[in-house]
Amino acid sequence: MTVTSKGPLCPERQMSPRPYDVAVVGAGVVGTAIARELARHPHLRIALLEASADVGDGTSKANTAILHTGFDAVPGSLESRLVRQGQRLLAAYAAESGIPVEPVGALLVAWDDEQLDALPDLLDKAGRNGYDAARIIGADETRAREPHLGPGALGALDVPGESIICPWTTTLAYATQAVRSGVELHLNTRVETVSSEGDDHLLATSRGALRARFLVNAAGLNADVLDRLVLGAGDFTVTPRRGQLIVFDELARDLVRHILLPVPTALGKGVLVAPTVYGNVLLGPTAEDLDDKAATGTTADGLDGLLTKGRRILPALVDEEVTAVYAGLRAATEHDDYRIRCHEERRYLTVGGIRSTGLTASMAIAAHVAGLIAEADPGLDLEEPVEPAPVHMPNLGEAFPRPYQRADLIATDPAYGTIVCHCERVTRGEIRDALISTVPPASLEGLRRRTRARGGRCQGFYCGAAVRALHEGRGEWGPE
Repeated sequence: MTVTSKGPLCPERQMSPRPYDVAVVGAGVVGTAIARELARHPHLRIALLEASADVGDGTSKANTAILHTGFDAVPGSLESRLVRQGQRLLAAYAAESGIPVEPVGALLVAWDDEQLDALPDLLDKAGRNGYDAARIIGADETRAREPHLGPGALGALDVPGESIICPWTTTLAYATQAVRSGVELHLNTRVETVSSEGDDHLLATSRGALRARFLVNAAGLNADVLDRLVLGAGDFTVTPRRGQLIVFDELARDLVRHILLPVPTALGKGVLVAPTVYGNVLLGPTAEDLDDKAATGTTADGLDGLLTKGRRILPALVDEEVTAVYAGLRAATEHDDYRIRCHEERRYLTVGGIRSTGLTASMAIAAHVAGLIAEADPGLDLEEPVEPAPVHMPNLGEAFPRPYQRADLIATDPAYGTIVCHCERVTRGEIRDALISTVPPASLEGLRRRTRARGGRCQGFYCGAAVRALHEGRGEWGPE
């Protein structure tokens, strides 16, 4: 198993006459899913390159964590097809791999006559997208289903198939399975230039050179930049669309039973209220088109706007304690659909414009990409894939037993009974397991995404020193 984050890129391998068969650029949820899919062909040498110090450290870590049905996608689009397929694939994979999913359903709430009149068209769109379980419900049923809704709700589109999921564990599960299947993961590896060397791509990176027969661009916000490095031009431009969100304390969880969606606009699905698998409640996101692909800070105006909208949707929510605020950048383009393009003559494939549905569609995108690669380059021989050994990820969800609640687990290892982070009830055993895992965290933020440590209402005020000591290797494993 190979995971590197510093030093030159395997110089002894670069001297080998055989390059990587495939290099995947970008280790977000889509890039890791592609690497995992390609790793089903054990004869391939695959490199997964990530500019950051961790997998899932960009758009994939900061989304609304919804497993979509695809009911409101553009009918007939590639996105619609891949979201529908991906939802089924990921739901099954999550059950197998221990990724927490809760099928809470969604209500698309109409607050005025114009929105109410739009519901039949949305119901028709759901049907054209192959989703037939949606139905329109009246004001009384809407209120009975969500008693804490603000006044004025006129009805809703009920979408029972929508679920909430842990996006952090999903990306990590893909990466773990890929690495265990032979993929070489190179972190802190930013692609700077791309040129040709015979029939191969020669990638100059921040950690040295790398050669690959086939190149897959899953670079997210920078997919358009890599396109231009390889092709000299591109057919899309990524405009970072910032989504600010507010995370409310677990005490607010009883205020909401479903994902509460607004009637969508041209800018996106709008501001929602949703429970999380961690027991919190999300309010957001905003939709702000920016020029800066690193502008992940929150703003006073953005958060105030969310609170104003949240007060109408769920008035009691805005009186609850705020645990955290954050912002993510979505890879919006000038097109309404995913930009997945294979340039066969160049042995190069772009996976661009993957917006908020990318988490749901990730496994279907990966299968689609593998099919395109097989057509473009028969010499790679993608026939007869082998299923990778299953993985079982640590449970971060509140709807399932956590280690501190499991007497059987504690009996075999008392470290699972010693809580370090009391807000999120994270144990020493979980932190230890994360630090010695196949893809270990490079930072405290990475550790939080693997365990929830420092993610609760005190945001590490009480446990921060102890968690940092364990992360830096100074802690003693086991109970104190």
